[in-house]
Amino acid sequence: MSPVVRSVASDEALPKAVDVVVIGGGIVGTASAYFLAKRGFSVALLEKGHVGCEQSSRTWGWCRQQNRDPREMPLSLLSMRLWDDLATDIGQDLGFRRTGLIYTTDDAAMLAGWEAWRPVAREFGVETYMLNEAQAAERIPETRRKWLGGLHSVADGKAEPALAAPVLAEGARTLGTTIHQGCAARSLDITNGRVTGIDTEEGYIRADAILCAAGAWASTFLRRHGITFPQASVRQTALRTKPAANVGEVLYCPDFAMTRRLDGSYTMAISGRATLEVTPQGIRFAREFMPQFVQRLKAVQLGLGRSFIEGPESLGAIFGNDPAIFEHHRILDPAPNRGLIDAVMENVRSTFPELAGLPIDHSWGAYVDCTPDAVPVISGINPVGGLYLAAGCSGHGFGLGPGIGYLAADLITNATPSVDPAHFQLTRLINGSKIKVGSL
Repeated sequence: MSPVVRSVASDEALPKAVDVVVIGGGIVGTASAYFLAKRGFSVALLEKGHVGCEQSSRTWGWCRQQNRDPREMPLSLLSMRLWDDLATDIGQDLGFRRTGLIYTTDDAAMLAGWEAWRPVAREFGVETYMLNEAQAAERIPETRRKWLGGLHSVADGKAEPALAAPVLAEGARTLGTTIHQGCAARSLDITNGRVTGIDTEEGYIRADAILCAAGAWASTFLRRHGITFPQASVRQTALRTKPAANVGEVLYCPDFAMTRRLDGSYTMAISGRATLEVTPQGIRFAREFMPQFVQRLKAVQLGLGRSFIEGPESLGAIFGNDPAIFEHHRILDPAPNRGLIDAVMENVRSTFPELAGLPIDHSWGAYVDCTPDAVPVISGINPVGGLYLAAGCSGHGFGLGPGIGYLAADLITNATPSVDPAHFQLTRLINGSKIKVGSL
């Protein structure tokens, strides 16, 4: 089943005209709408399903600086500062807590990688400490494996995937944004090389700017307007338990990751265990993604599923021109991998005896949209004036969401960028430049 997400009411009527239309009600779209509205811009937020229905509610909920690619670090620092203030600014809890993150491993190469990242931590002022064998075992008990060491990222933390996007959407509404769920974007209205509005299933909206924050659907939407955005999705699995004994807030080891939720339950998954499904879109962008596939060959399985014939990467999406394709697929809700669910529960129960009888509440699958270099795109799109893209978060988007939305608002409003946007330009992926694959 899908994760349970806080419900957000929709506005009954579309506005005739706004300054900005945001496509996508995930954390990036809602954060963008919030920060645009906070600057006094009129915004309409469009979501074909409901707010937070896809990847933004299916994530682990981590908000981290640790182990990020250096290109993302300024954006991560900005995001953490924004997370700190959002609950006070909006007046609602998003579940953000700086609990710290604990990592342990029995893999010498992984431990060396964490150690090798410490110069980045020092450069950006991130408080992080290596743990010796005893310190790692104290934080996550050893059972079938013996830890070589670990890491404590002190100022990182978590937020609630069920709350974050809905609260941001409601915060945007208090500032004048209108929210339209069950309302898919169909096509852009472009006049003399510039967007002038958008057609939706509920009608037309005039707009000076359009932000595509459509997650896994972004490439499909842009393609029908002749815009290339190399994008591929991997299918992941996670679960949520019933409320349980507190064995830690945010924990990572090679065979499970755990995040404690506000109600005392846990979100659990296994890091790096994902399926790359063969799709027509994946075949189209195979050359761009080959460096990443080779680098992460051991972390993913190749598979063939329903995404070949339905969804944003399907035959119909690539070769068809159905303006209602987004309405036919309100929510991407792939089935979870039962084998992974069994594996993560076995690993957790064997590590923490107090969780031996812990029941699963529900589980889900998700499609994580990726770019060839695993770094997001936050960019204006040439040659179409007034069109912007914020997508391709590559599994990093929840924690970075506020910063991505803030930077997108900077670009749309011609403000001085809060972080250097050069690394996030779409052009880097389509101009033949060498792809430098980022950190996970």
